[in-house]
Amino acid sequence: MKRWVKITAATAAVLLLGALVGRALMARKAEQAKAAMPIAASVIELAPGDVVVAVQAELVRTLAISGGLKAVNSAVVKAKVAAEVKDIAVREGDTVQAGQLLARLDPTEFAWKLRQAEDQANAAKAQLDSAQRTLENNRALVAQGFISKNALDNATFSSAGAQASLRAAQAAAELARKSVADTEIRAPISGLISQRLVQPGERVPIDGKLLEIVDLSRIELEAALAPEEVGAVALGARAQLQVDGLAAPVSAKVVRINPSTQAGTRAVMAYLAVDPVPGLRQGLFARGAIELQRQTALVLPLSSVRIEQARPYVLAVADGKSQRREVSLGLRGDAVFGGVTEPAVQVLSGVSAGDTVLRGTAGTVGNGMAVRLAGAPAR
Repeated sequence: MKRWVKITAATAAVLLLGALVGRALMARKAEQAKAAMPIAASVIELAPGDVVVAVQAELVRTLAISGGLKAVNSAVVKAKVAAEVKDIAVREGDTVQAGQLLARLDPTEFAWKLRQAEDQANAAKAQLDSAQRTLENNRALVAQGFISKNALDNATFSSAGAQASLRAAQAAAELARKSVADTEIRAPISGLISQRLVQPGERVPIDGKLLEIVDLSRIELEAALAPEEVGAVALGARAQLQVDGLAAPVSAKVVRINPSTQAGTRAVMAYLAVDPVPGLRQGLFARGAIELQRQTALVLPLSSVRIEQARPYVLAVADGKSQRREVSLGLRGDAVFGGVTEPAVQVLSGVSAGDTVLRGTAGTVGNGMAVRLAGAPAR
């Protein structure tokens, strides 16, 4: 009896082991079959703006600049005499011509000083006439022997002193006359009134500011350049500026470069003559770029170059798949792609003209992934 129990247990164990082995073989075959089945690869849809074609184009190397606009000719009109403002004929925004009467100061005090100086000059002239008659009479008397030579010398000295007194009085009269003329404030240049600093009734001191005039016919941009950038900027270089308040860009040209640096910043000031455009005003802020170099090269948009690896690379599109290609880069600047100017870089190797490359807008795309343009038939 015990023998049959042992035989039955052994038989059950063998059957169980065979079932486990069979199940394991079946699972392995299923995995192998699954691995052998083709996997449907996912295709990344690309918008037309996600790709760009490498082209031979004109690469313009530029230098970014910014600064404020300033009129080449401007003038601060000041009082030449201390007096009360009688009237002002202009206000901010008025157009004035050189020599135009702008304001009047009260001339009463200076008119009386002029009258006083003229009276003193008349008195000095009368004294001179008397001294000259005395001198002529003494000369005749000396010739006849009626007076000594010392008396003639005294008359000569008196006549010379009277002449000096007359000249001094006449000079004082001219200064008083100039003071009267200085009460009329006239425009030193043609332009527009930008500031009116006083009102009628105020008393202004000598050199007190009255008005400011700016001439908008010639406007410059003052741009600060780093010392290492100055050597690449040449006189006559063209620039494109975007001025606050103006929709269209404005052209400019480098006309002067300061030979000295600015204290503290060590920056070098460059001055660009801005082409006349309606709407330009002194003090507006402008930003743009100076053209340094222009050459034809194989270029790609700067956004298409990926730099998260040790060496820069691009993702080219070939046979419906992305291909990672390391590239050597050259000059940077601006180029035209599809009629739009954007930052670009020269490609020295890794890409040929006509190759299609993914822009940065395509996002993260792995090497060898299937891609196609939206609307294009799937490969």
